[in-house]
Amino acid sequence: MKTINIKDEFVTLGQFLKLADIISSGGQAKWFLQEYEVYVNDEFEDRRGRKLYVGDEIDIPGTGQFEIAAGE
Repeated sequence: MKTINIKDEFVTLGQFLKLADIISSGGQAKWFLQEYEVYVNDEFEDRRGRKLYVGDEIDIPGTGQFEIAAGE
């Protein structure tokens, strides 16, 4: 499982995809979420505005598993 560090209280799912180098620009988030399954804390999620907090786990089958952590 890869750890993605965030500076703020939360990041959106769209921002997370860019931070994790899964997409190259924020504009690709909508397309990515239509084409791929994404699970946040074992629940299917397709909203790019979904807020992710420290401790949340994201699973993208075929891409990887990630955890949100507090960082600098």
